[in-house]
Amino acid sequence: MSETLLAILLVTTSAKGSSIVYRWPPSPVASPRFSRAKPDIALNSLHLDNPWRASHPSEVPPDPLKESILLYNDPDCEWKRPSTVRDRSMSFSSSGSHPSSGRGSPSKDMLQGGSIKDEYDHLFGYSSEFLANLLCPQRSMCHQKFELLVDDLAFIGHPVSAEDDGAWRFKPEKLKVNDRGREARNRRISQTDRASSASPPPPPRPASSEKTPLTLWLQRFHFVMVLDVPDPSSSASGNITKYFDIIYEQIAFPIAAVLFQEQVLSNFVEEECDILGSLKDSCSAKGDEFSSYMDQALDASSIAPAMKTLYEALKSSSVAYISIHDLPLELQLPPYLDVLLHSEEENETDFQSPPDDDDYQVWGQEMSFGYRLPSLTAWKSLLLLDDGPEGIDPYANLRRSLIGTGDRSLVEGLIKFLEIASMTLSLADMASLLDWDLETQVFPTVRWLVHHRRAKVVDIVHSGLKTVFTLPAKFDSPLSELTVEFNKKFASIGVPSLPQLLSAISTSSAKQSDTHFFASVVQAKEAIPVYRDVVSWMLKRGMLITLHLRIRIVATVALKERVKFARTRDKKGSGRKHSKLRNQLETGDLSPPEFSWLNLSPRSARRYSRLPSVGGSRNSRLSELILHDDSGDSDSKREEETTESQDEIDTASGEKNEASMINDPGRATTLQRRWLSAMSDGKDPHIARRFEQINQYFDGKRTDDEILYRAEMSRKELREVLHHYDEYLLTFLHPS
Repeated sequence: MSETLLAILLVTTSAKGSSIVYRWPPSPVASPRFSRAKPDIALNSLHLDNPWRASHPSEVPPDPLKESILLYNDPDCEWKRPSTVRDRSMSFSSSGSHPSSGRGSPSKDMLQGGSIKDEYDHLFGYSSEFLANLLCPQRSMCHQKFELLVDDLAFIGHPVSAEDDGAWRFKPEKLKVNDRGREARNRRISQTDRASSASPPPPPRPASSEKTPLTLWLQRFHFVMVLDVPDPSSSASGNITKYFDIIYEQIAFPIAAVLFQEQVLSNFVEEECDILGSLKDSCSAKGDEFSSYMDQALDASSIAPAMKTLYEALKSSSVAYISIHDLPLELQLPPYLDVLLHSEEENETDFQSPPDDDDYQVWGQEMSFGYRLPSLTAWKSLLLLDDGPEGIDPYANLRRSLIGTGDRSLVEGLIKFLEIASMTLSLADMASLLDWDLETQVFPTVRWLVHHRRAKVVDIVHSGLKTVFTLPAKFDSPLSELTVEFNKKFASIGVPSLPQLLSAISTSSAKQSDTHFFASVVQAKEAIPVYRDVVSWMLKRGMLITLHLRIRIVATVALKERVKFARTRDKKGSGRKHSKLRNQLETGDLSPPEFSWLNLSPRSARRYSRLPSVGGSRNSRLSELILHDDSGDSDSKREEETTESQDEIDTASGEKNEASMINDPGRATTLQRRWLSAMSDGKDPHIARRFEQINQYFDGKRTDDEILYRAEMSRKELREVLHHYDEYLLTFLHPS
């Protein structure tokens, strides 16, 4: 949002009209738009309308000097913002910003025609009262999303209002309509009674002859976010609707809800507006500079500094720690929200893959856009980030919510989780150490920490730093700033400078080998604790990318020839046995002992027992029986046909004449299963069983960490399998 946020406004409405009570920054300015350049009259020899001249060669061209002067004075040659050319005399007349104070508008002699009047009473080229009336709609349009586009400005908020009697109260929840008989109708009536009784009753009218109106001066208020609408002619015109929705849901609506609650409970908003309005009228009446009023408002009100802090945090894409009526709030927008405004080509980054539906379900809808989060899986790790602003406890809100439940075991569990969380442990290991459930306890805690920017999900770092790293295409901050920060932290303990460290990492990764961080940088076990802090520091700033081992299976030409030869030999051997049996049937030399080897099914056995013992039909009936049972049952026959069909397909594709990749071993074809089985010929049975267990993950998509987690084996056992099957495996390093 740092690209588009222009200002934050607090607008109020009373019986005397609407006004902008406070805004931040003091003098917001919208970004410039594309405009048509003015012709330079000094270039009088330049023909300014050459296309027209080319299309009208027979006509006499006008004098170039006169033509340039006419075009220079033409107002259509210069684009101006519509609001800047608006006649301000037609705007609403200025009035006091504090309707209940009883003061009139500032003296015309003091403010008329001066810049002070413009600062107090105009904003974005419009009259402040005009904008206030525009941004405080009628009561029927309150308590819902507000989105208004005026010229190139967008106003987003959630206006709220008092009831018809002027009292501020919570609205009862809407009941579902159910038209099923009298019982449902009675139940709705009773629910409505309970809801109305739960709401605080309006204050009693005073018992006096002159009935003082109970309505307070504040009727409606609106916390407004002012945005700069991206120019449609530029590339920054992406998913603007989704962009506005996220700002409304995560900033505008929460602030409006808190202010409405505090107004209902303690008349907080009206008191704050009373202070700000009186101060504004006083400063303008005395002719003080507008900046003086803004500075005094920061000390006199609690809403003013909250608006200032919120604006500065959103512009810097950080978390806003604000307090409204002693109620602490943490507000933020997705760090990569502005990406929604750009085309997909501009968003492409190295090693960045779009999240899938599973990631949306794990991270939740609130974090599904603009966060660029990795997959939240059991084989990932967690890196705790540095503390927040000075004096702010980043875990205060979570602890307070847990303590409010009265369950101290949750608080103790959270403290233990923060103590054991380490980049060298997987989330599954943390769940095991805490005896927590991974899905219902560990993942929600990780989501809370990541959402509040207290931690980030990273790949597991080997405890001995035997992890392979590479460098990103670009850093989030300039290298000069990172170098200064790095030297302040590590220069005193003998660590090389940051440029030297980056050079060593890039050189090792450029060798296309498995040279890990320990071998290329650390090189001494005593230095592991120090460099572990270095790796943590660099990971927090996105300066390292972890490379993972990925594995694919290759069926070599020799393997295919061996499988083909074995297959042909089996077919020939089976054909000889069947040919011998048929010859014996035709000559009548088949004796019962020789026939006993047939594997007859129960049904076939009954048919054989009913055959006649003599006669010319004996051989034909036996032949019919043998031919029926030659190919086994129907399932075996179908499998044989499928195998032969697959063999024909593989032969036609030319796979038997060259080495080929088994892309998905978990869904291998019949021929590919023969290749996988033949790879284990002559191997140790224990190693062969382990290979059969894990070869389904050798598809080039699973990382070594995922394989170890799913197969429940150690890294040493995986390394042993890779060693014995090295001739059939293709291993490479790639980011997760």
